[in-house]
Amino acid sequence: MKYDIIVIGSGPGGYVAAIRAAQLGKKVAVVERAEAGGVCLNWGCIPTKALLKSAQVYNYCKSAEHYGLDFAGEVRPNLEKIVARSRGVAETMNKGVLFLLKKNNVELINGFAKLKGNGRIDVDGTEYEADHIILATGARPREMPFMPIDGEHVISSKQALVLPKLPETMIVVGSGAIGSEFAYFYAALGVKVTIVEYLPQIMPLEDEEVAKTMERSFRKLKATILTSTTVKSVKVNAEGKCDVEVEGKKGTETLVADIVLSAVGIKSNIEGIGLEELGIKTERDKVIVDKQYRTNVPGIYAIGDIVPGPALAHVASAEALCCVNALSVSEPVDYTTIPSCVFTSPEVASVGMTERQVKEMGIDYKVGRFPFTASGKATAAGDRDGFVKLIFDQNDKLLGAHLVGANVTEMLAEPTLAKSLGATVQQIAHTIHAHPTMNEGVMEAAEVALGAAIHV
Repeated sequence: MKYDIIVIGSGPGGYVAAIRAAQLGKKVAVVERAEAGGVCLNWGCIPTKALLKSAQVYNYCKSAEHYGLDFAGEVRPNLEKIVARSRGVAETMNKGVLFLLKKNNVELINGFAKLKGNGRIDVDGTEYEADHIILATGARPREMPFMPIDGEHVISSKQALVLPKLPETMIVVGSGAIGSEFAYFYAALGVKVTIVEYLPQIMPLEDEEVAKTMERSFRKLKATILTSTTVKSVKVNAEGKCDVEVEGKKGTETLVADIVLSAVGIKSNIEGIGLEELGIKTERDKVIVDKQYRTNVPGIYAIGDIVPGPALAHVASAEALCCVNALSVSEPVDYTTIPSCVFTSPEVASVGMTERQVKEMGIDYKVGRFPFTASGKATAAGDRDGFVKLIFDQNDKLLGAHLVGANVTEMLAEPTLAKSLGATVQQIAHTIHAHPTMNEGVMEAAEVALGAAIHV
């Protein structure tokens, strides 16, 4: 069978590439060895957010009296029902992707694809051909030799989504988005959580002020935070618990927990797909591509988690559109304006440079901060933790925005658009924002940077 384009992988990069190509009139097929929608829809972003919503509702119920409500009876988390709801949400999204592929006449081929050269691929013994082949095979949790994942005592994010019961204790190794979100979820449900982070701050990619705020938030949940700490080994003892040897500020010590969650990053799915045989260049488990996502082999492209850059679903989708549109004409993806979100409570949202990065580059800058303690909407909602922080250069252009607080992931679009369009501090400050809203914090932070603050 001959196609114009074959996409290998149906995650947020793959299915978006396939659908856009079909909309441009191409004959398209997608090869997928697991569930349509990839890790994001089935075992990542979407089911994780469903779990976090249950934790949020549980917290609301426990805080009912704070909102003037009398709550009869004890509220207890039922992990089995929480997980079942999460899986139902993932199944709904999976069906949605299948519907979109069918609607756009994209053929779905189930199986494992391997490149054969000259525009050909082999899928479990059947050969297909295309003028263009887009690799969007995604990534999986990285496994460390000192912390082998057995799926029961030492688990990855996939097992963390479907635990049969709540453990009493859990150690989360790594405090990026994945580690932090699961640490919050389980701590919010009453699990005694310890977060172990190799670097000096949790959420290492976030602004330092944001990280400090989140550390205080985790401590309110009675979670233990160990930064600048290395995990040396993880072993299952005779009682079926995990002995975790760590080396940190207190020297070497052994921590004990029912379960260890390994959240130390991801590894690209590039093994066994024919890259070596075709001479496709890779570096540190990433496929090397140009600005239009072309590999060094004509007719073969790569996008998403398998290429250098942020391993985020929305980045993969943006790269997919750029790659497919490049077959005609397209603008390159602007990697300086990639929004990033962590769905803990409070939430974390950021775009652009952190204050530390600005200082390291020697850029003259000014900062505007607005605390949600001064927000009427936040006060009425009972969620006053956090702030908006905007960083501007000497020409008043936005360099970075860092938000921590309730629902700030929904607020990030404005500063992302502002940075993309080169908006100035004056333009942001003078844009009338609806009152009362959390989003007023963006305007207020800009006014602080101008020295024209009214409410703080």
